[in-house]
Formats: sequence, C-alpha cells, structure tokens
Amino acid sequence: MSESETTQFEEVREQATAALERDDLTSIYLGLLTDDGENEFFFGNDTDDPRELQQTASRQLGMLCRVLANQSDLTVEQVADLAAQRAKDLGVEH
Repeated sequence: MSESETTQFEEVREQATAALERDDLTSIYLGLLTDDGENEFFFGNDTDDPRELQQTASRQLGMLCRVLANQSDLTVEQVADLAAQRAKDLGVEH
C-alpha cells in the first residue's frame, strides 16, 4: 500500500470509529479482513422484525456494492455477483 493509500485508509478508519459513537444508529455492519486472510464481521440492528431487518440488510449491501463499484473497474452488478459467489463459498447459502 502506498503512503497516500495508507493515509486515506487511516482517515476512513478514524471517520468510521467516530461515527460509531452516534446515538441515532439503527444498523451497523463492520467487516474486518486481515493480511493473513482471516475475517470477522459484525452486523447489528435495532429491530427484530424480519421485514425491517431485510430492508436494512438490503440497504447495507447496496451501499457496500456501490462503494466497491465506484472504487474499482466493476459495475454494481458485477460486484453483487462476486459477493453472492463469495457468500456461497463461505457456506452462507439459503
């Protein structure tokens, strides 16, 4: 990672950490990937209603796909297809 990429990464991490202190959050997703390939994820919502949970999860997924597409040479659809394949690889099929 170049110095500018490292600086940008640190800035984003600081912004995200600060945003977690907000009192008006209704949904949180945090995915952590390490250099050695390990990963962790945290997903929490302030509702137990299945319909509201589905809507919130869809918004989270849409936001992530849009960001990844903006920062790569892929379309949102290509990112979504790759994510669906990765979910299957992780055994998250339904």
